Amino acid sequence: MRKASKQPPKRLSHYDAAGRASMVDVSGKQANLREAEARAFVAMSREVIRALPRNPKGDPLEVARIAGILAAKRTSELIPMCHPIPLSKVDVDAKIEKDGVSIHTLVRTTAETGVEMEALVAASVAALTVYDMCKALDKGIEIREVVLLRKSGGKSGDYQRAGGKGRGR
Repeated sequence: MRKASKQPPKRLSHYDAAGRASMVDVSGKQANLREAEARAFVAMSREVIRALPRNPKGDPLEVARIAGILAAKRTSELIPMCHPIPLSKVDVDAKIEKDGVSIHTLVRTTAETGVEMEALVAASVAALTVYDMCKALDKGIEIREVVLLRKSGGKSGDYQRAGGKGRGR
């Protein structure tokens, strides 16, 4: 399994020979099982954490979970060069921790391209939803650490973030 590299990529993939932004042609790629996991952390005060169960807008963690699922499904509408791909599974988990809310996403497909962006978009939108649901109490809430934990499948092989703990389902 490939670990995170500090070397720059050999070339960026979303440019054509003339240097214009373009969608990568995946027509020659093999469709196979591909997965990606991402995480985000929403840092907030203990006062906001204590108020989460009493939010008049509803359960922020459940609303964030649903928002993350919907966002993964619409990634190609948000990120210009992403392919619309069929998703086999989207799982978003939001948990209260000591200093905030941790969000973990898992996305799976059997397509010609990976689902890293879908996992990252799901984590980001879920985190933004937690912020939206809680901002009335504190505008200083911070979204931190939106990162890819791991990905599997595809030509570039597997990737595991150094120190990252994916679920590996």
